[in-house]
Formats: sequence, C-alpha cells, structure tokens
Amino acid sequence: MKKRRVVDIVEELVNPFIAKKGLELVDIEFVKEGQHRYLRVYLDKEGGLSLDDCQEASEYLSDKLDELDPIKESYFLEVSSPGIDRPLKRDKDFEKYKGEFVEAHLYHPIDGQKIIEGKLMGLKDNTIVIDRDEKGTVSIPRDKVSLVKLSINFD
Repeated sequence: MKKRRVVDIVEELVNPFIAKKGLELVDIEFVKEGQHRYLRVYLDKEGGLSLDDCQEASEYLSDKLDELDPIKESYFLEVSSPGIDRPLKRDKDFEKYKGEFVEAHLYHPIDGQKIIEGKLMGLKDNTIVIDRDEKGTVSIPRDKVSLVKLSINFD
C-alpha cells in the first residue's frame, strides 16, 4: 500500500475521535526506519496533550486499524504530541502561530541560507512571510520550503 494512501486512511479513522475529544491532528507519518515501519500520529490540544490523551487515542486508533486492516506489513503505532518545535503544515497553523518565532528549512538557499529564522508574519497567497528583524522581511513560496516549525528564540 502506498505511503500516501495509509496516511489518508488513518486521517479518516482518527478524525471522528479527535473531533469528539477536542483534539487537533497535527501530522501523520508512515515511514520506514531501518528494518521497521512506523505509523506516527501527532495530536495536540489547547493547554497541551496529556499522556492519557495519547493512550486513549492510541487504543482507539489501534482498534480501528485492526478492524479495517489497511496496512499489510508489520509496523509500530506511535501517538504523541508534536513537541515544542511543532511543524506548521496546514494553512490554519500559519494563522494560529502568527507572531511566533519559527525556523523555515528550504530546499535551496535564499541569501546563502537554507534555514531562515524569524517571527512568522503569516501565510499570504501560498507564500510564507517571516520577519528577520534587522535582515528584513522575507517571503518564501510554500513549495520552496521543506519544513516550517516553531522554534525557541533565545534573544
């Protein structure tokens, strides 16, 4: 089964649960690392995700995956919080975290840099806008970015 297809199926399975529990789906990964496959589901909620939230979601999803059996090879299921350096993937993430310090990883350098750090100004016309203070504002087309994640500013 294709990686994309597994992710879509898992999203359909988990959406009713997270809607009922007031959780937010951050990301789903189905990846091979070494000899093993991992199905990782990252959830969040206002005030932070608890261990009980993760366990309950894991049990629910495990039961649903056992019923449907969409993944024929063996895999490990992991349900967790995205952590403090959470990736921003969906349009609503760029609105929710506007004003926060972010790190954008680029496929190709801009001004000699493949990592741009600064305050997220938002997403406009599928372009990520980041204020780099004294270096000025930079607008990066979304398809030129491999990853945008929250970052800690130690300044």
